Amino acid sequence: MPLPQHIVLIPDGNRRWAARKGKPGYFGHRAGAKSAEKIFAYVHKIGLPCVTFWGCSYGNVTERNPVEIKFLFAIFEQYFKTLSKREEIKKDKIRIQILGRWEEVFPERVKKVMRGLIEETRNHGGRKLTFLMAYDGRDEMQAAIKSIVGAGIAPQKITRETIKENLWTKNLPPVDLVIRTGGEPHWSAGLLMWDVAEAQLYFTNILWPDFSPEELKKALDLYAGTERRHGK
Repeated sequence: MPLPQHIVLIPDGNRRWAARKGKPGYFGHRAGAKSAEKIFAYVHKIGLPCVTFWGCSYGNVTERNPVEIKFLFAIFEQYFKTLSKREEIKKDKIRIQILGRWEEVFPERVKKVMRGLIEETRNHGGRKLTFLMAYDGRDEMQAAIKSIVGAGIAPQKITRETIKENLWTKNLPPVDLVIRTGGEPHWSAGLLMWDVAEAQLYFTNILWPDFSPEELKKALDLYAGTERRHGK
């Protein structure tokens, strides 16, 4: 089965999952973190070269209830601590990247863990595992434009390559497949707006805490069986 080179996971539905069980939102976030561990173990097993996971938008950690935000930060801290101890990260030289505005809004104790993981894997040349944290695609595009202007590049000299080289995702390949759980087939916050130009989209009604490796395989099977013409 031909595998995509780069997939993006949008894990929607944690809070709705909790609400259906009569539980507070943090209950769903905790279950979602466990689901993420299972999914990442699976994508590593099958050898996906590049996986990007949308951890949270900027609004998720600035506009929601302070109690929920505090719990999210605790989950992130614990998750990245656990990830840093996974043997396959070192064994298979997986590079961890964390993109977004998390440096601006995350507590120092969480940022310390995240920075450590980034630094420890900086020189790894194997697979790529990228997290989008306090991320908004419009922020990324705005930052790229500012970078290009700051470099003094004349408008007529700006190419597609110029834009890509100034994105946060400059060292990531184009996205082949986007998987969004939660049953709401819409885009959010300009997610990777440049890199998804030719991506195949997969929407499922399954809420993220219930999204299993078996469900991911269904998405990958559909991708493998779909002819991609790229506009030709």
